[in-house]
Amino acid sequence: MSEPVLSIRGLERTYVTEAGKLPVLKGVDLDVEAGEIVGLVGPSGSGKSSLLHAAGLLEHPDAGRISILGTDCSQLNERERTRVRLATIGFVYQFHHLLPEFSAQDNVAIPMMIAGTPQAKAREAARGLLSDLGLGARTDHQPAQLSGGEQQRVAVARALANAPRLLLADEPTGNLDPATSTAVFESLFALARNTGVAGLVATHNFELARHMDRVFALKDGHLEPWTADQDGRG
Repeated sequence: MSEPVLSIRGLERTYVTEAGKLPVLKGVDLDVEAGEIVGLVGPSGSGKSSLLHAAGLLEHPDAGRISILGTDCSQLNERERTRVRLATIGFVYQFHHLLPEFSAQDNVAIPMMIAGTPQAKAREAARGLLSDLGLGARTDHQPAQLSGGEQQRVAVARALANAPRLLLADEPTGNLDPATSTAVFESLFALARNTGVAGLVATHNFELARHMDRVFALKDGHLEPWTADQDGRG
């Protein structure tokens, strides 16, 4: 069996608050394989974002090991962590954070150009990604000229611009109406399938969660398998 794209073992994270220590992750284990979408559900404050931030090498956990493509990233310095992030991880957030003065095409092309892709090739690849997401006729539009769902599809395309092996999404449809949420998720899911990226998606939307390959609920700092007949709280 091939190496998981993302492998997490014994992940622990505790925050210090005015009320004292607040443990949110208490020894989390998780593997995500290439080409599969794994969902995380749970109420606000349950630790979904903390898990994603740790998996994306944005935060240091208090304990545990995070391996990406077989490389243990736990002991890497900040420069090495940044290199791994840029080379292998794409991020999608609830709010798209697009650059308002640039077109959809250029918002997607810029990460590729930063990574060293020539401008013409980056813009051509960006147009292809946007077309795959149903935005072929909207590539020259600025974010303000796009609907919320279209803006989020541009954000998905941008996250996949440099062909990451791991896609991390934190409430990617949380700011959209149900019909638009479904359309955006279906686009993300299809593109992930086509590219073979491994996806870890935190969501409050249990209808979307039902369509993922596997879903876990974060409960009392631990991951528990979640099924379609559950409400996400336990």
